Amino acid sequence: MDHRQCPIVLDQTGQDIHAEAARLRANGTVVRIEMPQGVTGWSVTNNDIIKQLLLDPRISKDPRKHWPAYANGDIRSDWPLNTWVEMDNLTTRYGAEHSALRKIVARAFSPRRTEAMRPQIIKVVDELLNDLADLPVGQVVDVKRHFTYQLPVRIISDLFGVPETERSAAMRGGEIAVDTSVTPEEADANVREWLRTMSELLDYKRHTPGDDLTTDLLNAVFDDGTALSDSELIGTLFLLLSAGSETVMNLMTSAVRELLLRPDQLELVRTGQVGWSDVVEETLRVESPVAQLPIRFALEDVEIGGVTIGKGDPILIGFAAAGRDPATYGETADRFDLTRADKRHVSFGVGAHFCLGAPLARLEAGIGLPALFDRFPDMALAVAPDQLLPQVSFIMNGNVSLPVFLHGRPATEVM
Repeated sequence: MDHRQCPIVLDQTGQDIHAEAARLRANGTVVRIEMPQGVTGWSVTNNDIIKQLLLDPRISKDPRKHWPAYANGDIRSDWPLNTWVEMDNLTTRYGAEHSALRKIVARAFSPRRTEAMRPQIIKVVDELLNDLADLPVGQVVDVKRHFTYQLPVRIISDLFGVPETERSAAMRGGEIAVDTSVTPEEADANVREWLRTMSELLDYKRHTPGDDLTTDLLNAVFDDGTALSDSELIGTLFLLLSAGSETVMNLMTSAVRELLLRPDQLELVRTGQVGWSDVVEETLRVESPVAQLPIRFALEDVEIGGVTIGKGDPILIGFAAAGRDPATYGETADRFDLTRADKRHVSFGVGAHFCLGAPLARLEAGIGLPALFDRFPDMALAVAPDQLLPQVSFIMNGNVSLPVFLHGRPATEVM
């Protein structure tokens, strides 16, 4: 098959992430795809090849240097994925420039600083669960809206000193950036709006510094003594605020859903046969919070997986497909199984761009999930599984909402 001649058009509405991942995998381990506005590229669906690519110095994330179509102005400013290449931060840097910026940002997520967040996470979890407990018994509750969204948003906002009145605006840009169904007008407006919002946050912290990561970034310097530019500051804030909320939200929402759908698996946790870390890692594998991560570029022609990725070609990393790769996990690859011996995954990436927030994400989920199920042991889904709507995105893998009965399904309710 000539993959270059037969691009698979990605579903911009993300109606069935796993079906699309299976279709891509059936066409190869490295598959030609088409994104919005006819922009073509590649999606990688195999664990081993993803690891090779993520460790390959011939693969870059810098569109200004290594994506000719972007550098030449062929990519329109209203392209729905433009936020992913407009950001000036460590995810769009290459080589020494990436290393220098990552060194600064990594200080914010050191093991010591992450562990120091434990009391704050416990406090926020308790407050959110108390709020849930105050809701009328028998009421249908969206556990995503009230818990799995609120927890990471509050934690990352606290870390960066975002005022409570500005948190909704600060998160809005990231929420739109992962919606691949937005119109060109909405995409263009979002880039301008998040620039304004992040600029205002920086101005606020310059005048009102505090013990937070935004203040730390403002005070940070490179090895040569220079400070971060406004462009780097804005891009870094956008990345860390959105990545620190969207991915954790999807991880926790999917974990709750899977456990409620599979009482036998939940029983394994409750009886101590498996741990909550097993829940977190198996969810990351089988329900990667990110389905297709944009965007990398080939510095030169790269032969891999039986195809040649051309110089300058965009590459998406298909984490959702990789997590269910039968070549790695066998015939039961798409099954949520807490007893699975091999739960290794690449959902946090590999190599230079490995997710700096991975320890914090694991800590939040490791505290929040057992607390939720301990407080509401009879929690049950309030809708049939096929009524759970997918997130409108081919980038992210999650649900729009997760309606539950916190105290068990009322006797009058029939699924």
